[in-house]
Amino acid sequence: MSTAPAPDRQIVPPEDRYAAELEFLAAHDSGPRPPGWRLTPRAVITFVLGSDGEKLKHGRKSMAVERKFVGERALVERCVVTLAGERGLLLVGEPGTAKSMLSELLAAAVCGTSALTVQGTAGTTEDQLKYGWNYALLLAKGPSREALVPSPVLTAMTTGAVARVEEVTRCLPEVQDALVSLLSERRIAVPELAGTPDAQQHAAPGFTLIATANLRDKGVSEMSAALKRRFNFETVGPIGDLAAEIDLVRRQSTAAVARAGAPYAVDDAVLEALVTAFRDLRTGRSVEGWDVERPSTVMSTAEAVSVATALGVTAAYLDADGDVLGRLPGQLVGVVRKDDPADAARLLGYWDGAVRRRAEQGSATWRTLWDLRPELGD
Repeated sequence: MSTAPAPDRQIVPPEDRYAAELEFLAAHDSGPRPPGWRLTPRAVITFVLGSDGEKLKHGRKSMAVERKFVGERALVERCVVTLAGERGLLLVGEPGTAKSMLSELLAAAVCGTSALTVQGTAGTTEDQLKYGWNYALLLAKGPSREALVPSPVLTAMTTGAVARVEEVTRCLPEVQDALVSLLSERRIAVPELAGTPDAQQHAAPGFTLIATANLRDKGVSEMSAALKRRFNFETVGPIGDLAAEIDLVRRQSTAAVARAGAPYAVDDAVLEALVTAFRDLRTGRSVEGWDVERPSTVMSTAEAVSVATALGVTAAYLDADGDVLGRLPGQLVGVVRKDDPADAARLLGYWDGAVRRRAEQGSATWRTLWDLRPELGD
């Protein structure tokens, strides 16, 4: 009987996607590394930020390491130092600034897996941060180590790996508080196993935790002062350089359209206009220095990737004439109206201001966008 091949994955975790780079870096830099780490701290930074096009050499092998996170080197260095000191790391910032991606990359480089993850929600329970039970075994044999079902955090603790808690401030305060003793005492008590060697689950060397939190999400639970003290806070901001943001949007949207089975047909002029509009609306100021009224919606790089992907899929499957630019205003309306329909008026103001002025200065792309103003409605 033949075994059917496993289906392709939409999203490949970094430890699998970049397995060759991780293996190469482990051999390339044989310097000292913290307990349990697969790579040296210097190699972790290289894995995240790339080798700037330089081919690193090890024996007969050479490899240029791809840049995966677009951000300040100093930020990544501080994150790595925090993890090397076995202290909790909290990545905060506006939605769409690649906090989760950075946490995945760091976990994959440090311990070889980014999968030991808890997704924080209002329904997250303390058991999901600590442990649960296999109730069939519990009823049959009573409390035992065999019946214990460890959480991803407990698994990371006992194996000396990196655990990840996404959107920690979406968890209820009493659930967040489960992390306080865990991060300070580095052990989890299992009262049901009192009197046995398994009554205390201790953290192995190398264990640490990365949490993420959005600054602008509504309905979140404020972290207690006690929990805040257990973390080093690092703020992940928007990409500062226009060219770097365009390149990232191009790379990620190209990969997404390829997964949809289509060639990429969004040209550089459309991408530049898209990213420029997002940056203007995000910052409240155009690249020329003109004031722009900011919408309440976060105009994040991740959202720009989604729009570029939608344009690419539309061009491949729906637009016979290839009018990609003509679809951009409608996509921007959809983004801007997500949080507050009244923000559509702010987008109209942007069109009547920055877009019109660029059109008057002779830009063909922005002239076309100005002509498309009726697509925005009234």
